[in-house]
Amino acid sequence: MGLVVKKFGGTSVGDLSRIHHVANLVHDYKQKTGNDVVVVVSAMAGETNRLIDLAKSCVARPEPRELDVLVSTGEQVSTSLLSMALMAQGSKAKSFSARQAGISTNTSFTKAQIEEIQDERIRESIAAGFIPVVAGFQGINQSGDITTLGRGGSDITAVALAAALKADACYIYTDVDGVYSTDPRVCPEATRLDRICHEEMLEFSSMGAKVLHPRSVYFAMAYHVPLCVLSTFEPGEGTWIVKEEELMEKPIVTGVTYRTDEAKITISKLPSDPKALSTLFSVMAEHGIFIDMITQTGFDGSKTDISFTVMDDDSTNALEIVQQLVPELGAQGAECDRDIAKISIIGVGMRYHSGVASQMFEALASENIGVEMISTSEIKVSVVVPKKYWEVAVRTLNQSFCSHNIEVSVEK
Repeated sequence: MGLVVKKFGGTSVGDLSRIHHVANLVHDYKQKTGNDVVVVVSAMAGETNRLIDLAKSCVARPEPRELDVLVSTGEQVSTSLLSMALMAQGSKAKSFSARQAGISTNTSFTKAQIEEIQDERIRESIAAGFIPVVAGFQGINQSGDITTLGRGGSDITAVALAAALKADACYIYTDVDGVYSTDPRVCPEATRLDRICHEEMLEFSSMGAKVLHPRSVYFAMAYHVPLCVLSTFEPGEGTWIVKEEELMEKPIVTGVTYRTDEAKITISKLPSDPKALSTLFSVMAEHGIFIDMITQTGFDGSKTDISFTVMDDDSTNALEIVQQLVPELGAQGAECDRDIAKISIIGVGMRYHSGVASQMFEALASENIGVEMISTSEIKVSVVVPKKYWEVAVRTLNQSFCSHNIEVSVEK
C-alpha cells in the first residue's frame, strides 16, 4: 500500500457538482488501489479574484497581511465542502487549514515561501484511516500570521506535502489532460507530451505555460517527487515530469511557450561604464523588480542603448525609477514599449543538436516577423517580437519543430 498526493485546481472544484465529481474520483481511487491519499485543493474558480476585487473595493491598496487573511478563506471553503462530499461517499475525511497541516512559511505576505512542514497531524490522520483534505496556497509564519504563496501556490503546497510525506507520486489535476507542445487554444496542432523532464518543465513554467507553477516543479526536482499532470474531467494517463535520464528519446525541441505580459524598457545613450549598469540593476533589485532579458545595441565605444524586459505590472514603476536615474547615469532618456511578446522554444535535445537557432529564425522570417531581443540558454532560445505577431509566431514554430515529432538519439 502506497501514499499519493492529489491536487485539484479551481476549475476542478468550481461548483458543487464538480466537488462531488472530485469526491467520486478520490473515493474510487482509494477503494480500488488501497493507497492512502492526501488531497490538496485550490479555491473555487474565480473566488480568489473575487476576494481581491472585494478588498480593492474597500481600499485602494489593501494591506498585505489583511489581504492574505481574506484570500486564504477561499481554500478553506473548498476543503470543508470536499470533506463533506467525501464523507457522503462513505470515506473518512478531515479538512486541514495550513496551521493545522503544519505548513510554515517566511514572512513575505502574498508571495511567501514554504520553509518547513510539520506533518505529524497529517500522518496521524492518515494512520486513523482519514483522507486529509488540505488547503493549498496558504501557510503560517513564525508570528502565527496567515500567509499566501502567490498565484499557483496550491501546486507548491501539493508538491511540498508530497516531499515531506515521501509520497509515491503527486498528481496535479487540471482542466487539461496534460502538458502540450504549445497552447492548444492557440495552436490546434499542438500535441500532448507523455513525458517531459524537470528542466524542460521549469522552462515551460517560467516562460509562460500556465500548467504548473515553477516553484512546484523545483520542489519535485529537488526532492525527487514523481509528478503527473492530468485532467479532472477526461480519463487519461496525463503527462509525467521525470528526470532527464528517464527520457527514452530527447526531442530537439519539446515545445513552444509565450508570454504577452512583459514590457521592454530601453535606456538610450547610456555611458559604457560597468558602474552605470551596476547602479541601474542594483536599484531595480532594491525595488523588487525582476529583470528578465537584457540586450545591448548601438555601441559606439562610449555610449550604448540598453534594453531589458520586466513584468507589465511592474513596468510603470520601473520606468519611473529609470527616468529618475537618467541624469545620474548620464544617459539621454528612457522609454517603455508594452507592445511586445516573448516566444521561446525549449528542449533538452538542443544540447546535442546544432542548427536550432537558424531554423527558428528561418521560420520567423518566413512570416516576416522581426526579432527585437534574443536570449539563449542550454535548452532554450527566447525572442521578443511585436505583440501583434505572437500567435503567428507560436503556430509557425510549433509547425517547424514539434509537428513532425523530430527526435535526436543520444549516445550513452
